[in-house]
Amino acid sequence: MVDRDKIQFDLIKLLNGERILRLTEPQSGLSLKKKLASADAVVRQKEKLLGIFEAALAQTELTKV
Repeated sequence: MVDRDKIQFDLIKLLNGERILRLTEPQSGLSLKKKLASADAVVRQKEKLLGIFEAALAQTELTKV
């Protein structure tokens, strides 16, 4: 299982004011990006994306066997 503390979070602000949240796990190289909805809280969107990201990491570990 991947250590949650090793997942890197980047909040990128684009010139037009939109924001993108990028999650990266350095050991596997897996990365996930999502444009954030301005109407929703960033923390809530981050937790939802983290859940999806962790599921994807778990899936990749299962396929390594």
